[in-house]
Amino acid sequence: MNTANYNFDTCPDRTGYGSLKWDKYKGRDILPLWVADMDFTTAPEIMTALQARLDHGIFGYTIPYDAPVEAVLNYLQNQHGYSAKAGWLNFLPGLVPAINLCCHAFTEPGDSVMTATPVYPPFLSAPDYANRELIKVPLCLNADDQWTLDIEAMEAAVQPNTKIFVLCSPHNPVGRALTKEELTAVADFCERHDLILISDEIHCDLVFDEDAKHTVTATLSERVAQRTVTLMAPSKTYNLPGLACAYSVIEDPKLRAQFQKTIRGIITEVNCFGYAGITAAYNHGEPWRQELLTYLRGNYNLIYQFIQNELPEITFRPMESTYLAWFDVSKLGLKNPVGHFEKHGVGLSDGTPFDGPQHLRLNFGCPRARLEEGLALIAKAAKAKEA
Repeated sequence: MNTANYNFDTCPDRTGYGSLKWDKYKGRDILPLWVADMDFTTAPEIMTALQARLDHGIFGYTIPYDAPVEAVLNYLQNQHGYSAKAGWLNFLPGLVPAINLCCHAFTEPGDSVMTATPVYPPFLSAPDYANRELIKVPLCLNADDQWTLDIEAMEAAVQPNTKIFVLCSPHNPVGRALTKEELTAVADFCERHDLILISDEIHCDLVFDEDAKHTVTATLSERVAQRTVTLMAPSKTYNLPGLACAYSVIEDPKLRAQFQKTIRGIITEVNCFGYAGITAAYNHGEPWRQELLTYLRGNYNLIYQFIQNELPEITFRPMESTYLAWFDVSKLGLKNPVGHFEKHGVGLSDGTPFDGPQHLRLNFGCPRARLEEGLALIAKAAKAKEA
């Protein structure tokens, strides 16, 4: 299946390029559908911009110049209705270091950090790396059998030493695009307990459900904005994590100064190709993104129907965003779920580091034929007994 202008059905061979995703199973007959990078070639408009930057021939230290700053500000305004200012931005080599640095910037030794699980593993490791206490509050299910934040449990778990709440919105790994009401509830919780809200919104442009919409947390109200650190990047949407270009948006001057003081001497210049990539993605990538969303929607529907019809022993709840499907395989009774599926030829992400044991995460940012192959292997593994 081809979309109108871009080809998502064929992809280049990724072996031999140091791909984390593909080299994990180098020399083994295992189809990698795990870590969150897509197999699609990025938008041709981005390729053209990177080639132009390469042709310049000089790759010196690069500061946040006008083009990427303007691209980010225009993107925030036009795509998300967020009227940000240049002075609120800090460019960073990725959101993982940003989350870790937030734990240092906004807490002290003896403080605690709260998040909702299951969640992207760096949310869980960052407090430990900073020698801070981690408070994990499990997500719960709403009336529509969708994952949501459990505000009541959060109220029971918060401590006097809790200083920040780290939010994943849209949520990785459960794929929820949280509603404005859900976000308001967590923002109100943070205000009641005077918590800084770290909002990782890296998947915000991957809402494929046409009835769902992403809301930038900081746009809820001026009060919310003053306690929010927004973290974003085009890397997931446009398949650019190797360019290492992300950014924070921090409105409050005190919080911004704390963050900038913490990153001083640790975070240096973003590479020149990262700036070229983010500029092209935000200025020219929208047609490609729209066709990507159409393709991902088709992949998601394929998975959902396959699990419902062929593998009812696997629980797969509805999702609206990301390209990461979260499977509950507890009914299979496997001692080592990820190892079992690898033995049957498909590599999935282990749910345990997400605080989701007996779960697996599948990356469906891949050609349809590759996904169909993976689903057949998953079915074979699900019906086989554990050795």
